[in-house]
Amino acid sequence: MARDIQRSLVTMIVFTIFFGGAYPVVMWAIAQTAFNSQANGSLIHQNGVVVGSKLLSQPFTAAKYFWPRPSAVSYDATGPASGGTNLGPNSKALATLDGGYAQAQAKADHIPVSAVPVDLATSSFSGLDPDISEQGALVQVNRVAAARHLAPARVRALVLSHLDSPTLGFLGTTRVNVLDLNLALDAMRP
Repeated sequence: MARDIQRSLVTMIVFTIFFGGAYPVVMWAIAQTAFNSQANGSLIHQNGVVVGSKLLSQPFTAAKYFWPRPSAVSYDATGPASGGTNLGPNSKALATLDGGYAQAQAKADHIPVSAVPVDLATSSFSGLDPDISEQGALVQVNRVAAARHLAPARVRALVLSHLDSPTLGFLGTTRVNVLDLNLALDAMRP
């Protein structure tokens, strides 16, 4: 029996050193070397200051900016958890909430409610989705162009130049990172 206890203790110590120390350090070193930006949150710096992350949405509400998807957590990534509304597809509260998002977007962009893309009328599951669909960006072009006194064709060209293809070429849809797009807008000259 003493031999079994000794073997168990040695195994526990070896596994603790390997899986609790060596393995995490090796994985951290590989991540820092091969995937430095991703391992550190995909932060976007401007003039030496962190302005956001490519992975997290921000609440842009001014007419001169492209707006992200609605967020059920008020775009707060610092809370205990991100998340959606947890309302089911048959929920009247969810229909009212999504209808409000769609109406607000339609009013701001002077389009019919039926023309509002689904991603701008519904919050994402995490509440922090940084991307909108190509359609979601294009319906906002006229509002953003008018607010910035730019030609709509110029703003549309900027949107099209910031499109990201579906992951692996077939997962998801063509999308635009809202923070990247808004930073590019700020860099444009009238």
